[in-house]
Parts: sequence; C-alpha cells; structure tokens
Amino acid sequence: MVRAIGRAISFFLLRLASCTRLKAVKRAALVSEAADLAKLYRVSKRDHFRLKDYDPDDTRGMKDKKEAKNLLEHSRNLLSEFQEKLYAQDRWALLIIFQAMDAAGKDGAVKHVMSGINPQGCDVTSFKAPSKEELDHEYLWRAHKAIPQRGKIGIFNRSYYEEVLVVRVHQDLLNAQQLPKELVTRDIWKERYEDINNFEKYLGRNGVIVMKFFLHLSKREQKKRFLERLEMPEKNWKFSMADVKERAYWKDYQNAYEEMIQNTATKHAPWYVVPADNKWFTRLAVAGAIIHKLHSLDLQFPEVDDDKKKELAQVRKALLAGKE
Repeated sequence: MVRAIGRAISFFLLRLASCTRLKAVKRAALVSEAADLAKLYRVSKRDHFRLKDYDPDDTRGMKDKKEAKNLLEHSRNLLSEFQEKLYAQDRWALLIIFQAMDAAGKDGAVKHVMSGINPQGCDVTSFKAPSKEELDHEYLWRAHKAIPQRGKIGIFNRSYYEEVLVVRVHQDLLNAQQLPKELVTRDIWKERYEDINNFEKYLGRNGVIVMKFFLHLSKREQKKRFLERLEMPEKNWKFSMADVKERAYWKDYQNAYEEMIQNTATKHAPWYVVPADNKWFTRLAVAGAIIHKLHSLDLQFPEVDDDKKKELAQVRKALLAGKE
C-alpha cells in the first residue's frame, strides 16, 4: 500500500509541475492525491502507536526540492481559497496545534505553509512560560481564551499539551501551579489526558476543528541545527544555553510525547506525526493534511437571497448613473 501511495504521490508531483495555473488541474484530484501524503502520518487509533516506528528522516522517496517547492506553492494557493470560504461561510473554525522539540521547524511551518492566508482570518498564539495570572487559573484557561472564532484559523505554537510534556519532565513546574496537595496524585497525567480529550471533544461539538502536528525531529538533526544557528548572527537570538540543557532530557521528552499521543489521538482530533529532519518535506505533509481537512468541510460562499440581489441591482444602477 505504501508503495502504491508513493507512486501516486510521484505521479502527482510530475503532473502538478507541468501545470502553469492551479485551475489547470481538478481540485478534487489535487486534494485526494495530496492528502495521501498526510494520511501516512495521521494517528487516530492510539492503541499500537510507537514513536520508534516513525522515521524523522522519512520523505517517502521524494528527493526533488524544486518539485516540492512547486507543490507547496500550489498548496498555499488552494489553502488561501479554502480560508476565504471558511471566513465567508462563518460556520467552522480551525485550530492547528504544533508541538515539537526545539529547532524542529514550528516557526518555519507556520511561515511557509500559511503565508498565503489572509492575515485577517488567521491568528497565531505562541505559548511561553505561564505568567502569575495564568498560574492562578486552571491550565486550560489561557488556551481557551485564544480559541479561534467561527470563520477563522487559529495556530498554536506549542499549546496546552505542554502541561503533559515539559511540566511532566520538570516536576518543579507542576509544584509552581500551587494545586491542592490532595489533587496531585500518581493519576494526574491520566486525568490531564482525560481533561484534554474532553476539551477537544467540546470544541468539536461547537464547530472547532482541531488538528495536531508533532514535528518529529531526531536528536542528531537538532544538534546540527543548533550549530547552524550559532554560525548565523541573525539566528543567535533564538538560541540559549537552556536549549542545550534540555537535550539532557531527550529520552524523557520522547517518552512523554509517545504517551501523550497514545492517550490523546482520537478520531475527532488526530495527531499527525510528521518527519521533521527535512523541512521541505515537513511543510508538504502539513499542507497536505490541512488541505484535506478543509476540503472535507465542503466550504461554500454564502448564497445571496432575493432581497440582497435587489439591493445589489440598485447599487449597480446607482454606480452606472454616476458621471465618474
């Protein structure tokens, strides 16, 4: 099956490269074939998930970066069209969550995949260390405030999932939340998974589509990117000694990510475990998944009723009657 999908993707790339305009190919075929790429990394049945089964360096045999850039450009155009309909229809909202180790390419994915989106219809929220006010609320509070409204796309660069990742790896962060001692038991992580699953189910029942991407980076590639950042003055600001210290907890983080996905990958809010050692491929897979989801919503521009048509006719008449 994987080989068949690989052949389909290769054919898709060749065919798409020969097109001069997005309208030259049938959208249904574009969506179907692009989505094949994302389906390989979607996790919704969590029982048998193991992170070791996913290769961070995987590209499914795709090696031509020029072809990939061409495909990504067409994907951005299609995303822009979908986003315009999403905004106009004003029924659904889309929440996109990015989780990853440092230097996995979260910022780059947001920049390169979503660059064609109208800024009025998209909000990006980056979750840093919680403030005093945020610590005095339940941990979902700050995320809930940032959920996108109907018609918009919201992007979380890190998210409430930090509460079962960094807070789990560094237990002192849990202590800083000042929870009553009787609530901090050995079941706290299981309870938080349940909270998150219920929260995402609630969002889904209110028209908020949740898409979650784990950008799966190897430790070797992370080291390479850290060294590259040190050699590039314009990237120095993104680097600190704390990033290096976190590498000492690599195994702990990998275990936390695996258990997180095992417990929170659901049909209504699946995880996409996307290889992140090759940025160009990561962006393609992310774009393919988003296109597939937006297409499945059957987004349409609102129908204009008879009263509105009469009003538009009057507007046209008034404009044509003018001298200029």
